[in-house]
Amino acid sequence: MRFLVGLIGSKIAASGSPAIHEEEARALGHHLLYQLVDLHPRGLSAADLPRLLDAVELLGFAGVNITHPCKQAVIPHLHELSPHARAVGAVNTVVFRNGRRLGHNTDWLGFHEAFLRGLPDASRDSVLLLGAGGGGSAICYAAMQLGIQRLFVFDQDLSRAEALARQFGEGRISAVTDPLPALRTASGLIHATPTGMTGQPGIAIAPEHLRPDLWVADIVYFPLETQLLREARLRGCRTLDGGGMAVFQAAEAFRLFTGLDPDTERMLARFRETYRG
Repeated sequence: MRFLVGLIGSKIAASGSPAIHEEEARALGHHLLYQLVDLHPRGLSAADLPRLLDAVELLGFAGVNITHPCKQAVIPHLHELSPHARAVGAVNTVVFRNGRRLGHNTDWLGFHEAFLRGLPDASRDSVLLLGAGGGGSAICYAAMQLGIQRLFVFDQDLSRAEALARQFGEGRISAVTDPLPALRTASGLIHATPTGMTGQPGIAIAPEHLRPDLWVADIVYFPLETQLLREARLRGCRTLDGGGMAVFQAAEAFRLFTGLDPDTERMLARFRETYRG
């Protein structure tokens, strides 16, 4: 069987998604072509989603993944949302079926599985989340499923953090205007902004605020070791990189696009081999 799928987002040239999907299809005896639709070099934005979706659907794509800055902006252009996508309030996978556009969210599942494997016994008492965009909303949903007792959310746009707190229940989730007081009492830190990825270097929190009893997770996976994770590791923190989330969310998207069952262990091993370089 042959499949045509892709990814819509900004500054995605370094994405590992093409290799993840194409190699797994090949291993299963099928052919899949994964195309990057990068908004940045084309001078496009999320406002151009209607015509981009029309174009890829017309070309016969089975579906597209959606990434920053389009995970929430894409929703009005879809016919239907899965229960998880509706709960998260963000879409990272769109499937085209019989003239309809079906929105799914596999990000939350990817983080959930990666956390259970990478930090299975980590304290879930109090966690600080940096970033309240599409990735952050998926993390909030995953955090609730993981049993995190208290989640503090910081975003440069306070209204987005407040919206997440309202969406998921203000009893367990609180928006904060300053991340440092929350970090001082937190057992974990999750980074869910584009800061630190290839093309957007930097660190979302000053290294001196990291301490050895803190676990640190980053959803960025290119590079696999971000500056945040490197500084955290040097200070004795347990760390979780974005590789597991990338693979597990991709495996579920692959299943939605193709109807085939991927071998997640094979996908993860290949990804680690590639990105460890």
